[in-house]
Amino acid sequence: MEAIFHEKQQGSLCAQHCLNALLQGPYFTPVDLATLAQRMDEEERMRMAESGVDTDDYQKFIQQPSGNMDDSGYFSVQVISSALEVWGLELVPYNSSEPLASQAQQQPENMVAYICNYRDHWFTIRKLGHQWFNLNSLLSGPQLISTTYLSIFLAQLQQEGYSIFVVRGGLPPCSADDLLKVTPAVQISRPSIKIRSPSETELQKAIKLSLGETVNEEEENDFQEAIKLSLEEQGPDPCLDKAIQMSLQLNTAGTTAGTPQEGENSRTCVNQSPDGLDDDEEELAAAMRLSLEAEVLSSPTKTEAQKTKDSCNEQTAGHRPTAAATIPTSSCAGISLTKSSPR
Repeated sequence: MEAIFHEKQQGSLCAQHCLNALLQGPYFTPVDLATLAQRMDEEERMRMAESGVDTDDYQKFIQQPSGNMDDSGYFSVQVISSALEVWGLELVPYNSSEPLASQAQQQPENMVAYICNYRDHWFTIRKLGHQWFNLNSLLSGPQLISTTYLSIFLAQLQQEGYSIFVVRGGLPPCSADDLLKVTPAVQISRPSIKIRSPSETELQKAIKLSLGETVNEEEENDFQEAIKLSLEEQGPDPCLDKAIQMSLQLNTAGTTAGTPQEGENSRTCVNQSPDGLDDDEEELAAAMRLSLEAEVLSSPTKTEAQKTKDSCNEQTAGHRPTAAATIPTSSCAGISLTKSSPR
């Protein structure tokens, strides 16, 4: 596996990583791809200018950001195609009616490589020696794909919304290809994916709930997508699971604190810690309680507001001047929130 060239994800430079994984070497840099994108932008601008630089279409075009790249490091499929033309390579849509695409659908193992895209992320699946490898830059290393599993993997990617392109043309020779023809690779351990693990996304979700924040639909989709994209079935993390459980328990307490019964101290509603915690877990629980207490302090309870309203109504009903009504203070007044000292 060490002989296989594999770049790990840096920023949003997945297009660069994808191309270099395909060619098996550091052939392209961000500057190279940015130069291609700028050249394509200029060509598009010149075509638009043919109809006149004073037209509304041209004025709208020059005010829009580039469709071929952005500041994050993203590059369009047109830039990738242009970069591959230098090597005499071409991208053919997997679902097209092209003869090469039909062959790939029937016998995917007979192709040389595939380039896949989903939500602006690019990665390469390539044949080296007589074996197939997933060279996704989000992975910690190359992932061996059996010939039998290749067609299933491509079908799975399509179901998940990926755009797949078949690479047409001869790839440049590389040492990994020569070596793996003689000595096939063996996957000792499955590479991990460099995104948030399911436990981490669930922890973030639980903390949001503990702070009284809502998780919108887009964030929920991101959580689920991170879980779905994870190629590593990681073992349970007791510490994270414990934190999630504590956070959700405190969220339940915080919800109760939002509507305390008359005479009930709202601090006692959130000052409940799950039993059986060690020192570190106590500090984590204390931090979560403080965030809930701040939420409670920020607004009066429904019971207090009702008392204020009733007091004002009584004054109005008497038809005579009275002393100003005293608005009841929050049951949390006078509580100072201090950072717990290390144990």
